[in-house]
Parts: sequence; structure tokens; C-alpha cells
Amino acid sequence: MADYPGFIAIETGEDDGLPLAIAWSLPDGRVKETLIQPDDSWIKEDTNAMGSYSIEELESLGVSPLEVIRELENDHFSATLYTSDNGDEEAALARLFDTYGLDPFVELAPAPVLYPSLEPGEWHRQRRETFSELGLEPMRPEHELEVMLSLHQRLTDTD
Repeated sequence: MADYPGFIAIETGEDDGLPLAIAWSLPDGRVKETLIQPDDSWIKEDTNAMGSYSIEELESLGVSPLEVIRELENDHFSATLYTSDNGDEEAALARLFDTYGLDPFVELAPAPVLYPSLEPGEWHRQRRETFSELGLEPMRPEHELEVMLSLHQRLTDTD
């Protein structure tokens, strides 16, 4: 089985990169995903920036930002992770780490750089088509990962 690059997607709320859910891939193509419990410092009195989640859902079903960081560290310490370059992953990741005064130990890069032979914009066109083919929703982290993994397999298949 082929080794996959590390892909990551973070769903954010409307409030400046507020991380709500995260998913990343492992070299064997498996995906880890979770909701993220909002840190108290992220929530304002009048906050309604939780996207389609309630604060209660995030607190009861999510894991703490520190647990997310630890798990990500176990899987991808000092790695480059690839994004759809479509959201606020950079801001959301910084917010996770800043909560604990930590510097991010991963770098983010746009996934299209993995495929230098593609014309500019071609990766994003194929991404949209793959979402449609698979009947998935853009911006949901687990769906983003499924599409990026499927697209990677298609673009690197040498059979």
C-alpha cells in the first residue's frame, strides 16, 4: 500500500479562525477526526460563531485543544501537512497552539504543490468534481480529507 502525504482540514466558525472540528490523514490513508472543545478564552459573551454546532455539542462530543495538539504531535511532529488551501487552517492551527503558548510544530502547504505537472487551477477543478462524484460536502474536515486522499490516489496512480 502506498504512503500518503499528510493532509489536514480544520472546520472553523465565523470568528477569526475559531477551530470547531479537525481531521488529518495518516501515511496509510486512515483519517483521524474530532470535534474540538472551545477553550474559555475563545468564547465571547455574545458568541454565535460555532457554525452548525452548539457549544454544548462541542463541549460534550469534542476533545480539548491540548489533546488535539498531543495527538497531532504523535502523528506528524515536524511534518508538512497539506491543505485544500480553501479555509482558515493556518489561523485555526495558530489559535490551537497559542492557547497554550506553543509554537506550531507542523507546517502547512497547499496540496496542489504535490502535483507540479498540473496546470494552475486544475487541482481545485478536480477537487470540486471529486466532491460532486462522491456526494460529499466541502468544508467538513472528514469530507475534505476523503476528497484529498481520493484525488491524490488518482493523480499518482501509475498502473
